Amino acid sequence: MSNSRIEQIIEEIEDYIDTCKGPLLGSGDKIIVNRERMEELLRELRMKTPEEIKRYQKVLANKDAILADAQKRAEAIVAQANLQNQEMVNEHEIMQQAYEQANQVIETAGIQAQEILNNATRDANEIRLGAIQYTDDMLADVQEVIQKMVETSNTHYEAMMNDFQGIYATITSNREELMPQPPSQPEETKEAAEAEPEQS
Repeated sequence: MSNSRIEQIIEEIEDYIDTCKGPLLGSGDKIIVNRERMEELLRELRMKTPEEIKRYQKVLANKDAILADAQKRAEAIVAQANLQNQEMVNEHEIMQQAYEQANQVIETAGIQAQEILNNATRDANEIRLGAIQYTDDMLADVQEVIQKMVETSNTHYEAMMNDFQGIYATITSNREELMPQPPSQPEETKEAAEAEPEQS
């Protein structure tokens, strides 16, 4: 059975993430994604999801046809049983036997008809539950991919800001080292300057 378009889009997102290059700074497990390309894939995914649901709704709609066919077969069995009953009633000598056989045929027909209806209802419910589960699984996969993208972007941004802060601190330190320091006054000159007012 071929994959649905939703599965193909998810595979395309995964393949695209694998081809994305990492940033110049930061750890090697970070990537930079093309926002336009990612939005294009997600937009197509949103458009295809209702189509998948409609496809399974169409499958569920077949339940009515299954039930109608089962009802038709049940009615045909009952009609055949009634016809056989009528034919046997016309024979007086075997009237009692005819009644017994007719009742048995009608009972068997009713059991068969109920089994057909039960099977058809069970199949329709299984198809409906399968469609719901399938759609939920697809949406869960998309949710996981988007969550990983958000986590990767946040981690990359935090690492980039830490790198910038480190570079900023290095530049500040280098500038302080380049600033000229005021010359220190010799000790003898300092003592002479302090003694000079006393001589006057």
